[in-house]
Amino acid sequence: MRGIFFIIFLSILFSNYEKDIQTMLILAEPGDTVHLGEGTFSLIGTLSIEGKENIIISGKGVDNTILSFKNQTEGAEGLRVNNCKNITLVDFTIQDSKGDAIKTQDVDGIVFRRVKAEWTNGPKAENGAYGLYPVLCQNVLIEHSIAIGASDAGIYVGQSKNIIVRNSEAYHNVAGIEIENSINADVYENYAHHNTGGILIFDLPDLLQKEGEHIRVYNNRSEYNNLDNFAPPGNIVGSVPAGTGIMILAAKNVEIFNNQIIENKTVGTAIVSYFITEEPMTDSLYNPYTSAIYIHDNNYQRSKQLPDLGHEIGQLLFAKFWRDVPEIVYDGMPDPQFLDSDGIILSEHSLCIQNNGEIEFVNLEIDKHFKKWYSPFITTFSQDKTPFDCELNALTPTIITAK
Repeated sequence: MRGIFFIIFLSILFSNYEKDIQTMLILAEPGDTVHLGEGTFSLIGTLSIEGKENIIISGKGVDNTILSFKNQTEGAEGLRVNNCKNITLVDFTIQDSKGDAIKTQDVDGIVFRRVKAEWTNGPKAENGAYGLYPVLCQNVLIEHSIAIGASDAGIYVGQSKNIIVRNSEAYHNVAGIEIENSINADVYENYAHHNTGGILIFDLPDLLQKEGEHIRVYNNRSEYNNLDNFAPPGNIVGSVPAGTGIMILAAKNVEIFNNQIIENKTVGTAIVSYFITEEPMTDSLYNPYTSAIYIHDNNYQRSKQLPDLGHEIGQLLFAKFWRDVPEIVYDGMPDPQFLDSDGIILSEHSLCIQNNGEIEFVNLEIDKHFKKWYSPFITTFSQDKTPFDCELNALTPTIITAK
């Protein structure tokens, strides 16, 4: 009986703690700090803050303040922040939320600093989709944070403007770090490892913000991203082959430089159009092509190993190159609007590859070689880097107002 009463007491204690946090979030005034206590707290419902500005939500450290949603019965997110301005999240962990760990939407000035999002039972399709998840935000800063186990992306910024992701770590996610349909982003000095794909720069159709651009990815380590893809069926990141270091899909004005891209078994860097997904397109305003991509001064290392044989691209690369897969793979689909009268891409919209060491490259030219299911396996792909030995203007740093 004493054990039963103890369990009831703990249930009331944690229930009161959840109510206390939510009450503090509701009553917070500009300039307030909402303090989260030390300990591991079991919560059953989403915490939310809406319509606030200049608020700090602060714990005692990622290992000392843990909000566990393992038994969540209400809502999907662990913490949801909507329609706010200048919100700082610092020094706490969200564990095992039913859906996204921390989702912020329509926030101008959102800071994630020393925050962890984690699913503790390992990589599983049943885990929440996103760890740290700002969407439709501006002035986003994510730093010194960690994401583990997301069934889509650990650190994800979507349809946002003015973004910095730095000094953070992502592992055991499908996508470690993903920037999607976003404008002005700097992703640097991060460690993306043991994901399916390390760093993804995507533009996708059917979203409010149509085109992302001006993305710099530099001074990162993207290594050993060979985890089997565990995304739920129908998820676009389910098309990412295990062993992808960096993937650029349908994005524009992207600069990838000074990265360590190590031991990713299928491809070090892929530059592909949306056509590679073989998904239908009904969004008439969507541009499925890449353009103005500059890949330079990266360090690629890959030992002889099998690419992802559970993925069609991996099978093709294995059939053509066995265990010596090229470090850079291009699908060969330039944007037609930027071709001159001779069918040559205008220089300022080119794919340019320079100073990446003694690497191999392959141009799949999918518009020519993928007309029949068997065509790619009998054709000869160009590995000539010469047409892509060019230079683009360096992109300017992203400036944000978040502190």
